[in-house]
Amino acid sequence: MSQPNSRLLLFAILLAVFVVPGSISGTAIALPFISADMNANLSALQWVVNAFNLTFACFTLFWGTLADACGRKKAFLSGTTIYAVASVMSALSPGALYLDISRALAGIGGAAIFSCGSAILIARFEGSQRTKAFALFGTTAGIGITFGPTISGFILDFINWRAIFAVHAITLAVVLILAKSIPGDTATNKRFRFDIAGTVLFITALLLFMLAMVQGAQWGWTDIRTLSLLILAAVITVGFYLYENRIDNPMLNFNLLKNRTFVGLILIPVVASVIFVTLLTYYPSYLTGVMQLTPSKAGLMMIALTLPVLFCPVIAGRLVSGGASARMILFISLAAFIAGGITLILFSQPDRELWILTIPLLLIGTGMGLSAGLVDGLALSCVDPLQAGMAAGLLNTLRLGSEALAVALYASLLTSHLTGSLPGLFMQFSLPANQLTEWINAVASGNLTAPLKHAPGGNLLALIIAQYHAAFIYVVDILNIITVALSLWILRLLMNKRAMTRQQVKE
Repeated sequence: MSQPNSRLLLFAILLAVFVVPGSISGTAIALPFISADMNANLSALQWVVNAFNLTFACFTLFWGTLADACGRKKAFLSGTTIYAVASVMSALSPGALYLDISRALAGIGGAAIFSCGSAILIARFEGSQRTKAFALFGTTAGIGITFGPTISGFILDFINWRAIFAVHAITLAVVLILAKSIPGDTATNKRFRFDIAGTVLFITALLLFMLAMVQGAQWGWTDIRTLSLLILAAVITVGFYLYENRIDNPMLNFNLLKNRTFVGLILIPVVASVIFVTLLTYYPSYLTGVMQLTPSKAGLMMIALTLPVLFCPVIAGRLVSGGASARMILFISLAAFIAGGITLILFSQPDRELWILTIPLLLIGTGMGLSAGLVDGLALSCVDPLQAGMAAGLLNTLRLGSEALAVALYASLLTSHLTGSLPGLFMQFSLPANQLTEWINAVASGNLTAPLKHAPGGNLLALIIAQYHAAFIYVVDILNIITVALSLWILRLLMNKRAMTRQQVKE
């Protein structure tokens, strides 16, 4: 493959890779504006994020196997096309449900871009060129996460939220034009034996769990509908476990969970999902609602959370190469998560100076960055090489699945708290009782000014801000408890003398 063509190939893949994490982090800042424009409640609005996360998590393994069956280029281009079309649909969405469906399609396409894009790089680059290509792959994803909120914030300030998705579509159209630089290939696995039943069971169980968390805040946690969803999800999960243990080529090999080191390592991304991904998704709403920042300023503030993700993996890699203990760096990352969560509680006040809020964001971002550069390599190094592919699939599925569930949990807890605190406040201002649910959902979505046009007077906005702030603190308190509990569990697993060999600890 000629040098110009290889560069064009790499550029095309990296451009597509940039869109996916940029879309995830950038869409979050648009949620309050989508809510205001579409008059969408939080249940519907959550699925703008949840639908993407769910399909991305569930189709990552599918696209990898499909690429082996029908060719990497064909699979990559199919996924890119799906994402581009879904972005156009998102930009033109007439309502929240249509937007949710569009984002679900985008998640399917995003899974293809990541899994098939990396497969193309493995096939087309060798030696040091492959190392450089994957370094750029990871860096580009980090840049997308870092600057996604900022780019989206400026687009919101100067145009509107629909333009964000239009930019994604235009960018991916450029990728498709450049796709002629990607050499054609053939199937590497003619015997396509994808675990369809296992995939369906997994998607169904995850979807039911998410539905229970999203709707639980609306229906009530003891409501028969909520309990039915949870019970059904648990039953299907058990069925998934039993089925996967019976077949020869399972989607997930649960025997890997007998490896204490592997379990400890793959739980670290779960911690990141709980304290980093949730804030990446919903903290912009706090900044625009409680702190009253413009979208562009909120996007700039989010750089404090995302910038360490760009630089800390490189720092962690150099430290380990210099002889530092990888395990100790991972413990430091967990400590950064915990410290960031605690200081976020201590420093968050509606009238607080903005620079103070960057401290907890930098700590949480550092925790994410330090662990992101090490977890995958360490986790795959402590399993049988013949199971490396399966281990990678389990790691990524747990990472993406936990992100989807954590985001749903955050929104559900926020809505539950506001549902208990706002009705009394609204009644004090003699607001119509038949619209209370609508206004609670609007506030939970980040649209704190929605009830003001119906208020006869008084300082209603300040009181709403105070209630939203209290709900935010409540949610972060719970996230901190989960973070500490998971970190202690990980510490116990990895501190076990038999958990990691000396070589693995130093890698």
